[in-house]
Amino acid sequence: MLDFSDQTFADFFASEFKVNINDQKFCANGGSKGKRLRYYLQTCDDETAVRVLAALWEHRCEYIARSGAKDPVVDAQSRLEHLINRLSGGTPPKPAYSIATPIVDHKKVLAIKSELLQVSSLSAHARGFAFEKFLRGLFDAFGLAAQEPFRLKGEQIDGSFQLGGDTYLLEAKWHGQPIGVADLHVFHGKIEQKAAWTRGLFVSNSGFSEDGLAAFGRGKRVVCMDGLDLYEMLDREIPLSKVLDRKVRRAAETGMPFLRVRDLFPN
Repeated sequence: MLDFSDQTFADFFASEFKVNINDQKFCANGGSKGKRLRYYLQTCDDETAVRVLAALWEHRCEYIARSGAKDPVVDAQSRLEHLINRLSGGTPPKPAYSIATPIVDHKKVLAIKSELLQVSSLSAHARGFAFEKFLRGLFDAFGLAAQEPFRLKGEQIDGSFQLGGDTYLLEAKWHGQPIGVADLHVFHGKIEQKAAWTRGLFVSNSGFSEDGLAAFGRGKRVVCMDGLDLYEMLDREIPLSKVLDRKVRRAAETGMPFLRVRDLFPN
């Protein structure tokens, strides 16, 4: 079914809908992914079915775009829309969770992008405070005001914010070298000490080492952004909420904490 493995299929349902699709009650007609999905759609309420279909359709569109293949199903979109309209009584489907897309203030975004470029020319001490200020402006510009102020502690910035009903802890660093596995594990340890629904965003301007990401492993509650992600997001004026939403979804599907903005938004 699409490019889901059994694990990523289960992770997708757990992350998006807080459902254990591996539960035996969904295997009444067989244990394959398709049969479990079909049984779930037959037994859930219509509103939930619409949300599941909409989320799977978005994943399907991304999957086909990545593969570069022609859609094998004739008139697939109109057939899906007919089904969704029947289930929802003509009401447009709600997303898996609601994230309001803010109106982008172009001048403000240009100013923030310029600020990001200026930070790199500062001394280490000044750079930390400038990066803290940059992140505050970034989150505010895209409607994600922090739950508590971002605070500079040594060389790292801590804070938290809300996205789609989930609480995220933030850790941000501006180092000369890519972040390795030790810093990733320390941050994940902080998250594991919080409530089970807490997630984390690690922002590293210098990126993450390939060895560190490999050693960190998959299936963690952390998503990552680097300096190139920040610049491309601002340059293309993609809302931060949309970037994080896509990163979280792909992390649920693949288990990978770091996927670049250019790969998540190829067009």
